Amino acid sequence: MRQLVLGISPPPEPAFEGFVTGRNDELVDRLKELAAGTLAETIVYLWGERGSGRSHLLGATQRAAADPARLFVTDDVDALDEPAQVALFNRINQVREHSGAPGGTVLAAGSAPPAQLALRDDLKSRLAWGLVYQVHTLTDAEKATYLRDEAARRGLRIADEVVNYLLTHVRRDLPTLVAILAHLDEYSLSHKRPLTLPLVREALGAMQ
Repeated sequence: MRQLVLGISPPPEPAFEGFVTGRNDELVDRLKELAAGTLAETIVYLWGERGSGRSHLLGATQRAAADPARLFVTDDVDALDEPAQVALFNRINQVREHSGAPGGTVLAAGSAPPAQLALRDDLKSRLAWGLVYQVHTLTDAEKATYLRDEAARRGLRIADEVVNYLLTHVRRDLPTLVAILAHLDEYSLSHKRPLTLPLVREALGAMQ
């Protein structure tokens, strides 16, 4: 069934508090250490499919960094042109050669493990030198649990049929689901009707 792509407000600024960790507990802990300046590593590379949250985690780490000047962040490395690849290669060499000041840490992300990236071989090997983490997407069961918990936090009663409908009819990345749930909350309140499946269909139709 074709999923709806809805015109929703942009998500809030990325933060660790806004990230549902799922199977990424260890990764998030390491990134918090990196932001605090206590991680003894100069290269951290994240990879994951679209919607996994890797860009959110890069932004959250950057915003939380105790010393932003020593954190060098590059997203979508697989889209870098040749000059940008050379620049990243040189930056990694710099931070490796100066483990203390003024070295810093390179935090990068892409869609695949380093060895599978369509990049210069020397850059792929450099990205694999440090910590490499896959960002695991939430399972449908984890997303369903999150929707129920978030609805309960808002004082909403949400039936399983509504949760299942959302997971099959709208984009399933978490920022979209959170924004849609907020819209459904407002729609339910303004129309003084419970969050039933007919109301959800009506509310989503009004968003298109």
